[in-house]
Amino acid sequence: MSFWQEFNARLRALSLAIGVHVLMAALVVLGTMNWEPFRKPQNIGMTIEAVIVDTSEIKKQREAARQAAEMEDRRRQRAEKLEEQKEREQEVEDKRKKELEAQKKRDAQDRLQKLRLERERKLEDERLKQQRELEQVRAQREAAEKQRKLDEDRLKQTEARKEKAIQEQQRLQREAIAQRQAEAEAREFRAGQMATLSDNYQAAIQSFVTQNWMRPPTAQSGLRCTLKIVQIPGGEVISAAIAGKCNGDEATRRSILAAVERGGALPYRGFEDAFQREIDFIFIYDGD
Repeated sequence: MSFWQEFNARLRALSLAIGVHVLMAALVVLGTMNWEPFRKPQNIGMTIEAVIVDTSEIKKQREAARQAAEMEDRRRQRAEKLEEQKEREQEVEDKRKKELEAQKKRDAQDRLQKLRLERERKLEDERLKQQRELEQVRAQREAAEKQRKLDEDRLKQTEARKEKAIQEQQRLQREAIAQRQAEAEAREFRAGQMATLSDNYQAAIQSFVTQNWMRPPTAQSGLRCTLKIVQIPGGEVISAAIAGKCNGDEATRRSILAAVERGGALPYRGFEDAFQREIDFIFIYDGD
């Protein structure tokens, strides 16, 4: 309900109340017009007239006026309560609007703050990105410079190693040539020694076997028998067998093998360099 509608309603109620009160006053006045104070004196003898006033109607009118006043009072109280309620609702609405407006301002400030923080964050991210890129470029340059120095050092080391290797190879070649010459000389010297030692070794074996040989009657001068003898270091004979030509008879052959085995061990001390595990020994007998 608007203000003017409420104002008109109150005005009508007030007019009605006033009309009711005026009506009641008029009724009261009309009802008492026959009272002596309002009547002119009449000289009509001693006639007495009595007027009976019906007060029930007046009571009803008073009751109706009272009820109308109470109704108006209740209506006025309701209107005041409604007005108070509307005022409270308006205050609540105003408060809510103020709170909404304040919330909007806070939200706007929050958005501005977020935008500002986001912008600052992006600027910081961009700065960090540029810094990382600069550091990466700097690191790449440093790595490239370090790699260049390493390559130079490796190249120098490689050239130094090559030069050293060439010198070492030349030295080894000189030493090898000298070693080969020395070995050749030593071989020649040793060959001479070994030839002499081998001859002496063969002679010692021949002498050893001849001393142990018990010549059978059938053995003839000019005897030549090739034996294969297996021995171990120390000269101990493991086995002996006729392994080649032999111009002696069977008894002669057995006697030669017995002479080898009878000795038990062939000459060894002093002939270590000429020792061989398996030897082909030629037994010779040219007569006494």
